[in-house]
Amino acid sequence: MRSLAAVLLALTLITAAALAAAHEPSAEIQPRVEHHLREAARLTKHFEALVATDCLRLPSVAEWNVYVSREIDQMLLLAAHVEQAWVEAKRTSDKELRRAAKAPGRRLEEAIQVVDKLSACAQENGTTFSPGPVYRRLERDLPERQAEIALPR
Repeated sequence: MRSLAAVLLALTLITAAALAAAHEPSAEIQPRVEHHLREAARLTKHFEALVATDCLRLPSVAEWNVYVSREIDQMLLLAAHVEQAWVEAKRTSDKELRRAAKAPGRRLEEAIQVVDKLSACAQENGTTFSPGPVYRRLERDLPERQAEIALPR
């Protein structure tokens, strides 16, 4: 019985040590999280301006398609920075830093406003905009973009 208790105590101590080792100091993680949050804030401002202003009028459908492609790339970049901020924050036990990293993710549903705006603007530019392929592209390309923007360790 004593040997079982000793084994359980040893396993508990090993597990606690492993969990403590898995979390890195906040001072090392915070700059990484802040980088991604700054980029996410910059991109969010861009999209807030896009939604708030009149539709951009372009001379041809081809130019419109190039414009929309760039905006979708920016949406993908925003999602990647938001996700990467959370990935970084999970590496520390700092609850405030984790909370800060999660905050922009709660706003991703506002992307629907951007999609609605692009749909309306597409009509004004004599074309259509289908959100389905955009969402599929975001889902498909997010891991690759996130890997591209991750800071080296």
